[in-house]
Amino acid sequence: MTRSLPSAPLRPGASLPRAVFATLLACAAVGCATLEPPRPMPVLPPAYTHAETGPAARAGDRGLAWWRAGELPVLDTWINAALARNADLAMAGVRLRRAMLEARLAGTQLTPTVSGALNTSVARGLGSAQPDPGSSSTGQIAVSWELDLFGRLGALRDAAGFEAQASKQDRQAVRQVLVASVIDLYFQLAYANDRVAMAEASERDAQRIVALVQARFQAGAEGRLALHEALQVREERTADLAAQRQAAVVLRERVRVLLDGASVPQPEPRALPEVALPPVQPGLPAHLLGRRPDLRAAQWRLQAAGARTDAAAASYYPGIALTGALGSSSKALLDVLANPVATFGVGMTLPFLRARMLGIELDIARTRYEEAAIGFRKALYTALGEVEQALSARTRLAEQDVALRRAQLQAAEAARIYEARFRVGLLPLRSWLDAQERLRAAEVAHAATRLAQLQNRILLCQVLGDG
Repeated sequence: MTRSLPSAPLRPGASLPRAVFATLLACAAVGCATLEPPRPMPVLPPAYTHAETGPAARAGDRGLAWWRAGELPVLDTWINAALARNADLAMAGVRLRRAMLEARLAGTQLTPTVSGALNTSVARGLGSAQPDPGSSSTGQIAVSWELDLFGRLGALRDAAGFEAQASKQDRQAVRQVLVASVIDLYFQLAYANDRVAMAEASERDAQRIVALVQARFQAGAEGRLALHEALQVREERTADLAAQRQAAVVLRERVRVLLDGASVPQPEPRALPEVALPPVQPGLPAHLLGRRPDLRAAQWRLQAAGARTDAAAASYYPGIALTGALGSSSKALLDVLANPVATFGVGMTLPFLRARMLGIELDIARTRYEEAAIGFRKALYTALGEVEQALSARTRLAEQDVALRRAQLQAAEAARIYEARFRVGLLPLRSWLDAQERLRAAEVAHAATRLAQLQNRILLCQVLGDG
């Protein structure tokens, strides 16, 4: 991660003045700082604990586009709208452009700087007896160039370049999170609309039960208690339907925010799709470094911190600047360059005279590098933990899906039997209503687990750096 300070020999035949040579010896006597050796990479496990066994994944098997196999083309419309309008992605793009401009600006420090000036002045006497001083013009073109003999400017240029690369990965990470959020909201809205459909069917069942009980009550085959129970259940299910519709409205507004105010693309999903989830091959833990943009950004920033530390260490060495100017002055503006005068100079800074301050600045740079190294290790181990949790959840959710699917079938059969026995007078109404509630709970639990499976797949793609 750290960069070594370059040794740049002078051109053949060139020599330094004695004062410069003495300064270099003084700097060496003070003891120019050396960087610590780069730390080894964090130790990574050879494989994920909860990964499935099977052949290695191909490059085309990865990515959030797995849902396209389920014939959901409307998701492309959602994603394209979000990529075109989302404010967070736009801000990340602006930050990337700024970082690239800053890197270009840092690179210009290694090249000569040219400046010019042209001034004209006119003087007039205030008294009638005073002669008119006339006018004068001056012009100058100057060139300055700091020799980067010890790599300080190069290190600062590299640091800015590394930051630009980190900003590029930041934008990729924002894009990945945005795509995952769009797909997640799509499935959440599908689940919410599914819940609305369930609540509507449940309310219709309640209306049918009320009509049945009222007819039996008027015929004297049912008591007033059963009628009140049926009416109570109908009102409860009507309230639940209103709550489910409001939940769907909230999700639509979240989609509008994600799309920067645009309306929800149509057609809107009405139920969770029966998409067959393909197997996940997460690869090796070491692959995360090349696949997750947040980890790549942390790596680039660690390199930038190392480059700044190199620049701080190079500040111990003297800085040498070459300057040249070509200028003239004349009473006539057009003759200002008729008799140019050239000047040349060599400037040198003496940093060893402020060695104490430079030492503090170097220590500060080292602490920033240390902080970046710790942050990178933390991000890497956090990413490994996220993958392990998502892989484990995938297995557990598959087990829950099988069990809840069976429970739903059993609850449906039980509700059918309770209804048949109620109709012939073998069971009270409450038993049938309770059986219906258990069936509704089983349907909701199974749908929620199906949503959790789809969200887990989105999360897996995200934590593995796909998409």
